[in-house]
Parts: sequence; structure tokens; C-alpha cells
Amino acid sequence: MQPLRIEKSKSTPSVDLDAETGVLAIGGESYPEDSHQFFAPLVEWLDTFLTDRSVDVTFRVDLAYMNTSSTKYMIDILDRLEAAHDAGRNVAVEWFYDEDNDREIDTIEELKEDFEMSFTLTAREW
Repeated sequence: MQPLRIEKSKSTPSVDLDAETGVLAIGGESYPEDSHQFFAPLVEWLDTFLTDRSVDVTFRVDLAYMNTSSTKYMIDILDRLEAAHDAGRNVAVEWFYDEDNDREIDTIEELKEDFEMSFTLTAREW
């Protein structure tokens, strides 16, 4: 399975999804004009990866900003990872945040509450 790599732009995050290592990384800011167009390939890749591969999964998220539609897609991705976790797969989420941004922390904490898989929060080092 080929990795999925997308360079970040002004309004979209970088994406590095690697089936060999099981590391799925997304970072930057996410407020694409068309969230479906941006996230659909990620979700499709993830669905194939979770069906075809059995490696452990580490989802690294370092998003300084997400708009509402991006947040909905992130929840969709986390739901898929949680289903894989519930099916016995080792899944860990590593979410990086700005310790001075209360809104970002609150959003991540709310997301974390909804999932049973390993969910680690780490302050960004500037």
C-alpha cells in the first residue's frame, strides 16, 4: 500500500500516512475551502489501511487550528480508529497542543473523552 503524503498549504495541513510503519501524521492548520475534497482521500486511504493491514497504529495530530468541518472529519477518523481498537488493534493517538490556547485544549479534551483508545496529549515545544 502506497503512503499518502500531502504538503501543507495556507489552509490545509500536511499529511503523512504510512502503512508500513503504521504512523499517520497530520499537522498545520485545517480550514480548507472544501473539506470533503481534502479529507475524502484520507478517509479512503484509512479505510483501506485498516482493512488490509494489521500493524499497530499511531495517529499523530499537531493541528494549531481546525475549523468546524475539519473537526467533523477528525471525529470521523477517530471513530474509525476506535473501531479498529475495539476490534483488537493497537491504536494510539498522540495529540500535540499549544498550552497557552485554552480553546484548543478544551476541544482536544472533549474529543479525548469520547474514546477508549490510548490518547496522549503533549504540549508543543516551540
